Amino acid sequence: MSSSPAISPPHADSSRDVSAFSAVVELTKPRITRLVTITAGVGFVLSAIGQTWEWSDLAIRALGCIVGTALSASGANALNQWWERDRDAVMPRTCARPIPTRRLSTGAALAWGLGFSALGVGTLLLIGLAPALVSLLTILIYVLLYTPLKPVTTMNTIIGAVPGALPPLIGWSAAASGNHLREPTGLSSLLDAGGWSLFVLMFVWQIPHFLAIAWMYRDDYAKGGYRMLANVDPTGAMTARTILIWSLCLIPATLAPALVLREQLSGVSAVAAAISGVLFTGLCARLVHSRERRDARRVFFASIAHLPLLLLVMVGDAVVLAILR
Repeated sequence: MSSSPAISPPHADSSRDVSAFSAVVELTKPRITRLVTITAGVGFVLSAIGQTWEWSDLAIRALGCIVGTALSASGANALNQWWERDRDAVMPRTCARPIPTRRLSTGAALAWGLGFSALGVGTLLLIGLAPALVSLLTILIYVLLYTPLKPVTTMNTIIGAVPGALPPLIGWSAAASGNHLREPTGLSSLLDAGGWSLFVLMFVWQIPHFLAIAWMYRDDYAKGGYRMLANVDPTGAMTARTILIWSLCLIPATLAPALVLREQLSGVSAVAAAISGVLFTGLCARLVHSRERRDARRVFFASIAHLPLLLLVMVGDAVVLAILR
């Protein structure tokens, strides 16, 4: 009796498709991509308020900014994981990522990274030259400068904060590109103090945030061969002091947008920045005293709460002022 060829159940291919899709999503580091997209959105809102818009044009530009930034960030994160695949494989914190677990091949990860990056920059180019150039610069610095320097110098944290701080300029210039009183490329908007005040805020915020992560996972970073401040600072004293110094710098950095963007923001943003900055600095001072992992963890989670809360207040403040005018 001849047997029938085995037929896979219909759900088998579906399960593989879902697994492959989830691996690609994980490759993009969705939480980081979300934060990057949000900061670009904040830059867009603060730049767009005060301009005269056709609603359709505003909606198209906002959508292009969000989609383009999200794709660009996804591509940069995918390329970062492709580059660091061997180091990820030996670190407990990252060994379950798609490439080390072979849920994605190295070739597929590279293709997704390049594809997302190209689509992101291309999407932004449709709404302006300036946001596309800033996005391209962000990808290049993150992938070709920051990533290879992580195992070379402890200054990688400072270098990595640059591409992390550029997304607000993507949003700022994307909205400015729609202002027909300026040149359509939006390049002149890259000289605006408002956009750079957001850059400074994001740049300074990242340092205590990432140093807290480095202190929490210093053993992991050591296994991966990364040169982090926490790995050359056995007692943690220098790391904790550095976190405190940058948290003190964060107070004026968070006040800067309210001082520069006086037409878009009121004293509400300044008060929120001052209060949240002082509270955050207090936690950093506690870490200097204890140098315990639990206090580094508190600094890390406080930084996660601090930034979105402040950005939310700024956007709300700007929208309410625009409505009242």
